Amino acid sequence: MTPLFGNTRTRVALRHALITPDGHVPSAFPGWEGATAYVLISPAMGAELSQMLVVYEAEGGTAWFPADEHEHVLYVEAGDVRAVWDDGDVTLADGGFLFVPSENVLALHGTEGTRLTIFRKMFEPVDNIEAPPAIHGHISDIPAEPFQGNDKALLQTLIPIDSRYDLAMNIFTYQPGATLPFVETHVMEHGMLMLSGQGVYRLDDQYYPVKAGDAIWMAPYCPQWFVAMGDEPASYLYYKDVHRLP
Repeated sequence: MTPLFGNTRTRVALRHALITPDGHVPSAFPGWEGATAYVLISPAMGAELSQMLVVYEAEGGTAWFPADEHEHVLYVEAGDVRAVWDDGDVTLADGGFLFVPSENVLALHGTEGTRLTIFRKMFEPVDNIEAPPAIHGHISDIPAEPFQGNDKALLQTLIPIDSRYDLAMNIFTYQPGATLPFVETHVMEHGMLMLSGQGVYRLDDQYYPVKAGDAIWMAPYCPQWFVAMGDEPASYLYYKDVHRLP
């Protein structure tokens, strides 16, 4: 069904954004072949991070990132990808994740139909703390822990809680009716992807219906809250910056 002219759930505000799939516009980057990027969050909107969806075309292709001050963490939504960086090489399937530190050339060779979410940010070094190593895994190997004792809201921590890492990537899964226990207001910035289900997200003083495929940006100190709704669990993947003095 063709949407009504001019309608979208997308909203871009000063300190938050909801980016829905109906408005995705592709980007082409030098050296990329058979891979299309959709830049959903970036410093152009006031964020400190970038979040992009990468989709591989017929016969697959390659997305690559040069060696500079940016670090990358990615999640495989569908398909499979071979990731190659300066001293690493791993193949990841649906549900796989990878962190690659800054100063690495990163090449991502995906098969047809593979979809990746990538978070990209400038690494923040700290004196006397060594740079973080690369890490990879699969969500099936990550325990789902009740959040603040609520077994209907489960949290999977994908990146180790370790001061060498200045970012975190987690998956939150809610049973229908489960919520964040309070309206959070904090210094950490978020980039987010709804993986499954639906619900309502509060951002600042606005309430937005959200569902699988939606991306969300939350600036530091943006009040935030979520309730899962519908007949199936709702889950989202999210980034936040951690372990650094403001």
